[in-house]
Amino acid sequence: MIAILVSRADSASEHLGERLLELAGWDRRTDDTRPDAAGGGEYYRTDGFELRTFDDLHLYVDDAAAAFDDPDLLVFASRHAGETGPLLTAHFTGNFGPAEYGGESGDLAAACPNAHAAVVDAFADHAPEGYEVGMECTHHGPSAVGVPSMFVELGSGEDEWDDPEGARAVARSILDLRGVAPDRDRTLVGFGGGHYAPRFTRIVRETDWAVGHVAADWCLDAMGDPESNRDVIRRAFEESGASYAVVDGDYPALERTVADLGYRVVSETWVREVGDRPLDAVEALEDALTTVDDGLRFGDRSADDGFDPVSLPADLVDEAQGIDAEAARAAVAGETVAFETSENGNRLGASAAVPADGSRDAVVDALVAVLAEGYDEVGRADGAVVARETAFDPSLARDLGVPEGPKFGRLSAGEPVTVDGETVEPADVRAERTRRFDL
Repeated sequence: MIAILVSRADSASEHLGERLLELAGWDRRTDDTRPDAAGGGEYYRTDGFELRTFDDLHLYVDDAAAAFDDPDLLVFASRHAGETGPLLTAHFTGNFGPAEYGGESGDLAAACPNAHAAVVDAFADHAPEGYEVGMECTHHGPSAVGVPSMFVELGSGEDEWDDPEGARAVARSILDLRGVAPDRDRTLVGFGGGHYAPRFTRIVRETDWAVGHVAADWCLDAMGDPESNRDVIRRAFEESGASYAVVDGDYPALERTVADLGYRVVSETWVREVGDRPLDAVEALEDALTTVDDGLRFGDRSADDGFDPVSLPADLVDEAQGIDAEAARAAVAGETVAFETSENGNRLGASAAVPADGSRDAVVDALVAVLAEGYDEVGRADGAVVARETAFDPSLARDLGVPEGPKFGRLSAGEPVTVDGETVEPADVRAERTRRFDL
């Protein structure tokens, strides 16, 4: 069950509550065991949700989950205030540094990364024209809620707080969370960047990964020395259910502390390349070949039954890339679990991993098919690939007096040329060329 907390001290929150009650069929109930100011009195239930109203601003309501009937997740329906124009946004709560607006200093609430990613996607589906969709770093209280929680907000000023369409969009996005689990296995912690976390918003919107707590640049400044605040950093991982972090910016001391705590810093490239692949297989492939950040890329074959590292025939790979780089990459990817690259992932490298039930020969055969695009005849013999072609021979052209330059180009393209009144045919300057690529 998802708890929804509405605050009477927040006009936008009350507006969101009204739209929530409008959009679903709710049962009105009464709780005489709690004060009306603390979520008691009249409250509402519908399939998967319970809505209660408090007097205090959300950020000062501690242990809010205790007012609800065993929730799995708690949503603070709230306003967003800022100079950002019409905006639908969501974030987690707590304080990496001093607690200026609720919660405790250096304390973080339990995040709900999967539900957060789902509500950001729902924003995109429901946002009225003119509204931006985004997320924010972790900030303000409460830091003690009792269950995973997040603020889901309508912003950013009076016009938007009173806007029925904006409020309905937020309400619909909250109701779209019915049945959504709070947590996701693929979750990372974010460090660095701006308050509105553009890098982490991209990750949430465009990858299979969710993002838990985010400490923006200003949060890290407020926290201070990472080594002296190891417990805060550890708590960011624990309350996010994460073992990985992405760092936006230059924070070597922070990265050292994260690694010393047993967590791993990865890049946005790593997150995108790994996608939904099994993380144990990714780790094994990085150990066997190279890391994603150093050029490992993933092929189309599965590693479910294991894999075998193999070397790739360098000359054959280079020749195939020279003929058709995109086809050569597709050929290697189609027969491998993973493969090394260089030049920012643009050139094939020296090694790959094939499925345990596959073979290096399958990769070679796929590269041979690419060579066939540039040669008249390609085959395998005596541990090598042999390619033959009949092609323009510059030395024959010179022997016939053809000057280097445009006439070379025309002969190479299959057009005859005239030299000193004599016609030179393309066939006159063609010779058979054989290349051998040892395997």
